[in-house]
Amino acid sequence: MGNCVSLSLDQLLIHACGCFFGDGNYIHMMEANLEALQKTMKELEQRQADMLRRVDMEEDKGLKRLAQVQGWFSKVEGIGPQVNDLLQARATETRKLCMFGYFSKNFISSYDYGEKVFKKLKEVEGLLSKGVFEVLADKIPPSKGEKKHIKTTIGLDSVFVESWNCLIKDGPRTLGLYGMGGVGKTTLLARINNKFVEEVNEFDVVIWVDVSKDLQNESIQKQILKRLRLDKEWEHETEEEKASSIHNNLKRKKFVLLLDDLWSEVDLIKIGVPPVTLENGSKIVFTTRSKEVCKDMNAGDEEKLDCLSPDEAWELFKKTVGEVPLMSHQDIPAIARKVAEKCCGLPLALCVIGKAMACKETVQEWRHAINVLNKSGHEFPGMETKILPILKFSYDSLKDEKAKLCFRYCSLFPKHYGIKNEELIEYWMCEGFLDGNGDEDGPINQGHDIIGSLRREHLLMDCQFSREEVKMHDVIREMALWIDQETHCVRSGAKLRQIPKDIKWEIVRRISLMSNQIEELSCSPKCPNLSTLLLRNNKLVSISGEFFRFMPALVVLDLSENKELTGLPEDISNLGSLLYLNLSDTRIKSLPVGLTKLRKLIDLNLECAHELESIDGIATSFPNLQVLKLLCSGVYVDERSIKELQRLEHLTLLTATIKDAKILEQIQGVERLASSIRALCLRYISAEVIKLNAVAMGGLEHLSIHCSKISEIKIDWENNEIWEVPGFKQLFSVDIEYLEGPMDLTWLLFAQNLRDLCVEKSPNIEDIINKEKGMSITEVHPHIGVPFGKLELLHLRDMVGLKRISLNPPALPSLKSLIVKSCPELPKAATVFPRS
Repeated sequence: MGNCVSLSLDQLLIHACGCFFGDGNYIHMMEANLEALQKTMKELEQRQADMLRRVDMEEDKGLKRLAQVQGWFSKVEGIGPQVNDLLQARATETRKLCMFGYFSKNFISSYDYGEKVFKKLKEVEGLLSKGVFEVLADKIPPSKGEKKHIKTTIGLDSVFVESWNCLIKDGPRTLGLYGMGGVGKTTLLARINNKFVEEVNEFDVVIWVDVSKDLQNESIQKQILKRLRLDKEWEHETEEEKASSIHNNLKRKKFVLLLDDLWSEVDLIKIGVPPVTLENGSKIVFTTRSKEVCKDMNAGDEEKLDCLSPDEAWELFKKTVGEVPLMSHQDIPAIARKVAEKCCGLPLALCVIGKAMACKETVQEWRHAINVLNKSGHEFPGMETKILPILKFSYDSLKDEKAKLCFRYCSLFPKHYGIKNEELIEYWMCEGFLDGNGDEDGPINQGHDIIGSLRREHLLMDCQFSREEVKMHDVIREMALWIDQETHCVRSGAKLRQIPKDIKWEIVRRISLMSNQIEELSCSPKCPNLSTLLLRNNKLVSISGEFFRFMPALVVLDLSENKELTGLPEDISNLGSLLYLNLSDTRIKSLPVGLTKLRKLIDLNLECAHELESIDGIATSFPNLQVLKLLCSGVYVDERSIKELQRLEHLTLLTATIKDAKILEQIQGVERLASSIRALCLRYISAEVIKLNAVAMGGLEHLSIHCSKISEIKIDWENNEIWEVPGFKQLFSVDIEYLEGPMDLTWLLFAQNLRDLCVEKSPNIEDIINKEKGMSITEVHPHIGVPFGKLELLHLRDMVGLKRISLNPPALPSLKSLIVKSCPELPKAATVFPRS
């Protein structure tokens, strides 16, 4: 029979013996194999647990587990359920055995089960033998680019598709995107950036550079080096050396370079960027307002961004205004269309005007709006007439004249500059923009109210990581400068080495020369109307006495961040109207005698003036002083300075550094001084216990503890019987570094409004909030809420003993920024929080 297999009797006997007595006897070896499988699987699980612990430790250091290690974990996880299934069937299958385990009542079933057990045992043994790795993890390769956050766009889809199709063609590409300010060039570039970053492609790195009008080669190099992760290594090198480093790095890569906001030709060769060639296939994309720049940059491809079509503009305007105002009256939609038409399809104008009209729900308000736009639209020639008056409408709609002054003042700061709210309000107060209706805190509250209104009108924007700072959109800033072009001179970030010669000193009201390279002030300008002079962040070494001779109206002088400035001329005494003087972050050693004549001075900032030796006589020199900032300066508060500070009868805001626990206790006992403290740094303190009085220092906003040995920190709240929730109501920032002694920071429960917390290099701390202590506090004070309910920023670095952050599980609903580095004892699960 052709299909039959013929076997000899000997072969059949050999096969049968192998099944019943040899290695292939899956039935007889079943129980032994099951025992071995169970034992080996247990060893494999133990090996897996040990490996996982070691991998977690490596990942906590910022490393990434190797692919082969992850593959081994995946196989172990996959085999576990299979082994469990076999072991669960053990009792059923072994009951089928008979004749001392050599035979089965159901031979086929037992043979099949036994074979599976044997093969699975070999598989587990193989995984166990392979589970030995000398290296578990390696450095995480840098991401090729950073994704940009952009809102849903209207009207950009077609130009994006055209631009993308142009870029993905083979060979080198330099694409210039040009159009007027506010038309959406940066948004389009961000979409291109995200497409390159998100898609799997052959590009090694995607580099985004903010260029702008004021920034030059040094800033461009810095941003490129940062993306290449070489910025720290080459921070102090020359421009030529940085260019060489950039060139050597990029010539080996296929790169995408995105340059935002070019105002003139940028010499990429001088910066270090190698030319895009057929061989490297790299791409360069830039945005500019000028078609000429496209030609100067030798753009092989150009794409013009036009304003939106009427239909697209109307869709964007409707989306921005919202349905409620548009449905408030039957005539409003028709008027709203006319308002949208006045925006000439400019996305920025549509958004700004739309936000301004979002609260207008009467037809009279909308009719007034179209009348104002019709009137101002004819005042200015050229292209400016179609843009700036439209943007100016949001400014004109501000009902408060003081808010308009405050808004225009913001244009004195450089582009993209984060302006601290507190400093801004101090400037405004000294300029006389704020009155506060006679209330002591009125001007400050009024300032915050104006900042809020300017934010809502989208004339100011929040900074990304700080609610304490604001900034201006580029085009909005240009509009503000245009309004004050005759009386404001703003040359910030222009790399000036000397005072410009074209300043109209006789008529100028405010001058900003911030962020330049000016080393000397030697001229003697006559400026009878000058009220604000901002010279922050220059390289000033000397100031001639003649410079301040003819500035009778000057009320704000900012010389901060001139790190080589060691003294001031005695002729500064000529500034008899001066109210605000900022000498922070300078090398000032003492205050010149000439300052004693500045009897009107109300605001003096000496923070981070590390070489300052004394403030003796400050009360006599400045009897009207209201704000004195000494934080992190060379002056530590002692008994002598406390007496001096007590003589400042009008003092309402103080920042200070203390290095003696007794002095801390003493100043908290002086009610007027303690209540004025807004920022406090405790440095070099050695004490068993310190007490922070939440009643006396009720206005405390920032607290730093550095390089101190303190066993316990207690909060004194017993005196406060009327507060529903005891503690520091205003404290929103705590910074702790090199603190020895305490094992926890449970006292932070008394800072319910804390937003920023940084703890570093404090080895004894095991808990941020200790569970037992926390529960005992909340039992006494049930009104104290969940720890860190408002915390937005949490940074923990080099905390070798830290095991827990908060009560289990930690709930940080507002967290936006989390950095945990070198905290080996902190469980990984403890650093995973819900985001808002």
